[in-house]
Amino acid sequence: MTTLQPLPGPARRAPGIHFDDQGFLLDSSQWSRETARDLAHREGLDELTLRHWALINHMRDRYLGSDALPNMRLVCRATGLDRKEVAHLFGGCRSIWRIAGLPNPGTEALAYMH
Repeated sequence: MTTLQPLPGPARRAPGIHFDDQGFLLDSSQWSRETARDLAHREGLDELTLRHWALINHMRDRYLGSDALPNMRLVCRATGLDRKEVAHLFGGCRSIWRIAGLPNPGTEALAYMH
């Protein structure tokens, strides 16, 4: 288990939030918009726009409602974004998953997340 130190500047993470060795939040209930902004900064994103938040919120709703990995084709359809837009916004599924504060999906699922 790793606790990342707060970054300098305006984005600060609440103390006591724990991550696994791959940077995934261990307890999804500790997630907040502030935590998401901090995680996004760590993933190389300077800001989260409304399009980012639409995708983050949809991913959280789908996963937390079913406890299963959402299908990206269906996520793209539901949010009105195509895969290229998602890649441009986040760089890949792994970044979205981390920023959304979702737990490590496991080795097999990670192999499909680019």
